[in-house]
Amino acid sequence: MRLRILTWHIHGSYLYYLTQANHEFYLPVKPGKPEGYGGRLAGFPWGDNVHDIPAEEVQYQAFDCILFQSRRNYLQDQYEILSESQRQLPRLYLEHDPPQEHPTNTTHIVDDPSVFLIHVTPFNQLMWDCGHTPTCVIEHGVMLPNTVQYTGEIARGLVVANGLAKRGRRLGADIFQQVRQIVPLDLVGMQAEMLEGVGEIPHLQLPEFQSHYRFFFHPVRYTSLGLAVCEAMMVGLPIVGLATTELATVIENGVSGYIDTNIEHLIERMQELIADPVKARRLGNGAQEKARSRFHIQRFIDDWHQVLERAIAHHSTLVGSY
Repeated sequence: MRLRILTWHIHGSYLYYLTQANHEFYLPVKPGKPEGYGGRLAGFPWGDNVHDIPAEEVQYQAFDCILFQSRRNYLQDQYEILSESQRQLPRLYLEHDPPQEHPTNTTHIVDDPSVFLIHVTPFNQLMWDCGHTPTCVIEHGVMLPNTVQYTGEIARGLVVANGLAKRGRRLGADIFQQVRQIVPLDLVGMQAEMLEGVGEIPHLQLPEFQSHYRFFFHPVRYTSLGLAVCEAMMVGLPIVGLATTELATVIENGVSGYIDTNIEHLIERMQELIADPVKARRLGNGAQEKARSRFHIQRFIDDWHQVLERAIAHHSTLVGSY
């Protein structure tokens, strides 16, 4: 069943992978493209199944379900652009992050048995108090050009993060600056120049760009699981990062990279990779094998199909019980 899904543009890379599913996606847009209303932003090869729609016209359209992706979507946007009948449609909330208030005692803003809450990692689901809301996990799925192959000839590490300077300790800005005093690191992403980084690399060009680096460094203390990590693994880069959050279940020491909570130990491992390109390639092969089994785009699409069907069936059951 091909569904008509209304959602907002919150995380461009995730939205691009989500729209590989065989459904029609409608993205509300506003002049000036404020938060959530950017629509089909440049930098992604959007398919014909992705449609921009003026926000003021949303209430007159027919949809099969609504997919929220942020607090603002749920608390504010739905009341501004959806009709009352549209707010009675099957609704899903995609949670991209773990709680940023108290890590274990934060109640999710959605506490509604009629809404389906989807977490992008088991770690997210573990940490949130989701109350009476039915929840599930759909892990990331990524796809990259088959022509991109890891070479690793640049004896440096690569960090990929947007707005790292402004996002501070949670994203590990201090760790990045500490480590790069010892290990050669390059930073790419929006506003990377604020930390003397390379700058932003378009999404389509990033796989080829990063394939030449020796390893990928993920300095983030607290997140779900960055898509950039999954993409780097799929290219074949070994991953070095903190043994926190979901990354602790993804990277195996000596097999696909190195994880630790001791920064000094990680610096030693990075120096080993700089000095030993053969080891780096072996670990990169391990990372790629893991990514292909765990983050395959078809598994991701299949999971979304199943959850959308469950959410619509769940809604029908609730409506029928009234």
